[in-house]
Amino acid sequence: MERTAAATGLPSHDTRGLLDGIPCQPAPVRSAPPHTGPPPAPRPTAAPLSTPTSAEPRPTEPLPTEPLYAVPLSAAPGTAVPLSGVPGGASAVTARPRVGGLDASGAGAVRPAGQGGAPSDAGAPALPSAGGARWCRVPAPFTLAYTAVLAVTSYVTAHAGPALVHALHQGSSTDVAHLVRTPVLVLLASALWVAGGFASPFTLGFLVVLTALERRVGGARTAVVFLLGHVLATLATEVPVGLAVLTGGLPGSSLHRLDYGISFGVAASVGALAGLLRPWLRLPLLAGFGAMLLQDLVAHTDPLTNWGHLIALAIGVATWPRLRNWERAHRLAAG
Repeated sequence: MERTAAATGLPSHDTRGLLDGIPCQPAPVRSAPPHTGPPPAPRPTAAPLSTPTSAEPRPTEPLPTEPLYAVPLSAAPGTAVPLSGVPGGASAVTARPRVGGLDASGAGAVRPAGQGGAPSDAGAPALPSAGGARWCRVPAPFTLAYTAVLAVTSYVTAHAGPALVHALHQGSSTDVAHLVRTPVLVLLASALWVAGGFASPFTLGFLVVLTALERRVGGARTAVVFLLGHVLATLATEVPVGLAVLTGGLPGSSLHRLDYGISFGVAASVGALAGLLRPWLRLPLLAGFGAMLLQDLVAHTDPLTNWGHLIALAIGVATWPRLRNWERAHRLAAG
């Protein structure tokens, strides 16, 4: 209830003429005219100083240094909302979704716009807008980029001259002679070619398996699994050849055996992916792929390569404990 000021004292008409000639009569006190305007504002009084006690709550977070203003939630994020009478000379604020809900009036909280229309609390993390173009996000960048490289090398294999193609394959071969001289170069170069061309079944398996693996553990970890199977299976098949040549079990021409392709990396990726699937998918995948590799081994068409596929599959299975930790970490990082 507001306080109102009321006039006190004698009536407002002048009585000085009636009091003339009366001795020892004190002069009358003039009364103020009645107040007809709005009631005067109460005079500010200084608040008494109080000593904080242990029962009073203390703030645990620093108070905001900038004032907050409320704007309707219908304002699109990133648009300037005009204001009037804002302290500090600000004429507009930039609407930004409030993290954590609404204020008491149902409006989102925003801060005054700084220079150039940017929000003054530029250190806060940016929030994606409702109309963000999520559809243009590449699902498996490593797999798609690698597939594009294989498409180019397969095109060269299909359209270049036979002599050039043989020279390129021979220079990228992971035979014993090249592994002794330039191991790193040939181990990387041999994974740029597809044995049998781009229409090979291993190309389709590469695209499907590596995409599924990359979406679960990320591109870098998928590359690690692929290279691990490619490198270890290659060494596991070529080192015995070198030892057999040294002991006289194989002729010297075996040191230049042509060996290139992505099949070892694909076999390791299949074994690794199986560990991230549910049992009703894991067991059929391992059984079907393993049976195909065993059939090739029994056919005895290329024993070293066939053994390399089985070794690479076992390498992929051996990565299951580490791979499951990677999958949990990737899910946490992706939110």
